[in-house]
Amino acid sequence: MRCSTSVARGSGFRVDTVTCLDDHRGWSSAEVENHYRVVLVRRGTFRRMADGRRAVADPTMAYLAVPGVEERFAHPAGGDVCTALTLAPALWRAIIGDGPGRPADLAFYVDARLDLLHRRLLRTARDDDTAFEVVEAMLPLVGAATGGPAGGPRSAGGPARARTSAAAVVDAAREAISADVPEAAGLVSLAEILGVSPYRLSRAFTRELGVSLTHYRNRVRVGRALDRLEQGEPSLAALAADLGFADQAHLTRTIRRHCGETPAALRRLLAAQHTG
Repeated sequence: MRCSTSVARGSGFRVDTVTCLDDHRGWSSAEVENHYRVVLVRRGTFRRMADGRRAVADPTMAYLAVPGVEERFAHPAGGDVCTALTLAPALWRAIIGDGPGRPADLAFYVDARLDLLHRRLLRTARDDDTAFEVVEAMLPLVGAATGGPAGGPRSAGGPARARTSAAAVVDAAREAISADVPEAAGLVSLAEILGVSPYRLSRAFTRELGVSLTHYRNRVRVGRALDRLEQGEPSLAALAADLGFADQAHLTRTIRRHCGETPAALRRLLAAQHTG
């Protein structure tokens, strides 16, 4: 028996926890995949057959499934728990470009670094920021599944040109975020209007500013929140909604992470300074 629980869902993707309680040693009936799916095992071991080729999946070996591939599964060791990262074809192409990617029958090794990234993805999913934080956390996992960075080939012209290009991308993204253009509400849509892959956009921020794109965007939103709190904003729920947070709790977590204080405490502090 298989049970799937949604962890996060965004435009063109979803993250699910899949629990399988099957203990059959034989192969299941054939299933044909309709999306691109990266599957990482959290607990347990099972066997997968893709287009007639067999592989063992466990916490050290994950796999990529692609549309049209016939799969079968066997669970001779009992049940398992996996994280399934499912992407619609359009989002998949936006992330990895038009390259062929990794063959569908080839699993990939999950080292400790990828294990940590997997755990980070699950943690970020609890923060409700699916448009930026979850997308940014899943990009390196997609890159690992395709055999390299999820963003196409490196720009021609050597390191100096690559740095200049990265700086230009970061500047353009910062302007879009500052202007609050509608596309800046999501990492994928922001990358699309800038004409770069989401992976390249995410990497450029870390390279140029030393912080992630998610962190930078939240820094801008926290600054706007502080402006409102300084003026004595009475409703934290309204403030959260106006600034695009999932809810008041999401606003509180983000401000505490950046400022070390809750919005209510900052409102008292800033309002007192403003009147004084």
